[in-house]
Amino acid sequence: MLALAVIGPGIIVGNADNDPSGIYGYSVAGASYGYGMLWMLALIIISLYVIQEMCARMAIATGKGLADLIREEFGIKIALLAMVTLFIANFSTTISEFAGISAAVGLLFKPGIHRFLMPLLTFVIWIIVMRGSYRGVERILLAASFIYLSYVVTAVMAHPNWQEVSRSFVTPHVKMSSDYMRVAISLIGTTITPWGLFFIQSSIRDKGISARHYRYVRMDIIAGSIFVGFIAACILIACAATLHPKGIYLGMNANAADAAKALAPFVGRWASTLFAIGVLNAGMFGAIVVPLSTAYAITESLGWESGLGRRIREAPLFAGVYGVLIFLSALVVIVSNPDNLGFLIQLPNIVGCILLPIILVLALKLVNNKEIMGNYVNTRWANVITWSTAIVIITLSIALAVLTFI
Repeated sequence: MLALAVIGPGIIVGNADNDPSGIYGYSVAGASYGYGMLWMLALIIISLYVIQEMCARMAIATGKGLADLIREEFGIKIALLAMVTLFIANFSTTISEFAGISAAVGLLFKPGIHRFLMPLLTFVIWIIVMRGSYRGVERILLAASFIYLSYVVTAVMAHPNWQEVSRSFVTPHVKMSSDYMRVAISLIGTTITPWGLFFIQSSIRDKGISARHYRYVRMDIIAGSIFVGFIAACILIACAATLHPKGIYLGMNANAADAAKALAPFVGRWASTLFAIGVLNAGMFGAIVVPLSTAYAITESLGWESGLGRRIREAPLFAGVYGVLIFLSALVVIVSNPDNLGFLIQLPNIVGCILLPIILVLALKLVNNKEIMGNYVNTRWANVITWSTAIVIITLSIALAVLTFI
């Protein structure tokens, strides 16, 4: 029973990574390079686990959120830089969540109906978060996690070459091109996110998890990391088995719902619809979690009251940041040209990946401070993997800029 009480944050963060921008990124990787990027996905999931566990350990050791620690240890100027970085990344991500909702609604229902449904769905999201307790919101998100299994059905119905799939997980396949670098950055940026670091630490603090729960927290993060990797692989495999052999490329103006539409002739209308339902669920899921991480972080960095289950007058800044993010993001999508939805969905993958090293370096400085962490400081291998992830992201970003210029 204790394990069941602790489980939640790791699985929720993992599932929120598979949002519309994530689904698009995995779909593009499969359509463009077949099974060739599965090996990279496996390495990304290992990095995801190490980084998420590191932040969870900080929450357990200090009882504070990441933004709290950054403000206390580095001062208000560095905290402000971190918050600006986070807000830029999260605002673009929240827009992509609503763009995904809009694209999925347009595919599942009549075109143009998104302009009427979007305000209603935004209000539903607001009510769930502002009127719900932490436990209540967590249960809704955990229940929604099962809808991601629709991608497993789609992958099986695509009839992939499972022998080739197995080989691709352990065989590196690299191409020196700007498109390959862009897709690689997109894969990293959609799986390991700046908001994820803040959310898991704040949610563990909000949930009141202590050191005696540590092993259950690790189990939760392992489960979440494996689940996000499994679903991501299913999306990539479905597109690799169907779109790649036909030379169907999902370009810069495509979105996650376009991937569902493109799959229909190969996996059947039913499987394609399941894919689109998954996109809608992912958008709703992300539109709850990503703005929440922003509200947590900004209020913590300023020392204001935050947390689910509090009335608006008890945590006005927390409610205000959340409300501004979701209503403004929904408005951007509603007034945008539907042809731009693909760009809005793809944007956070690149933005998040480029900004991630800033947050990673700050987190690494904190987690290796024995005065703060005591016996919970990072292990040598955790440092190696996290620093390697930051260096790879920086290197890929520079390589992409150089190759694009050339």
